[in-house]
Amino acid sequence: MASHLNVQGIFAAATVSDLSTALMWYECFLGRPADDHPLAQMAQWRNLSATGGLQLWGDKTRAGSGVMTIVVPDLAVEIQRLSAQGIVPNSEARGPFGAVASFFDADNNRIVLAEPAID
Repeated sequence: MASHLNVQGIFAAATVSDLSTALMWYECFLGRPADDHPLAQMAQWRNLSATGGLQLWGDKTRAGSGVMTIVVPDLAVEIQRLSAQGIVPNSEARGPFGAVASFFDADNNRIVLAEPAID
């Protein structure tokens, strides 16, 4: 028996007050519609990376305190793509760690895009 969790994949998640409204924003942010809606108050994007995805949950009582980090190869490209759609970062930082930009959805969930440092 394995002594550790055998992870096959992982989903980041955010809880929103209105799933229908949030879907439009996340579809713009991610650049594509959700892959499926397995439950009435849940949408998900599968395979955003080799083993990761995103789940969006509609729940008014829990909405707005999520934090997720999405690693991207070129932060400037993503900021330009999102800015063209009216989605601008709340903050940006660069350092030896690489670069990060924070965005907030309508419910105040924080989405951080992170570009790793080049070795």
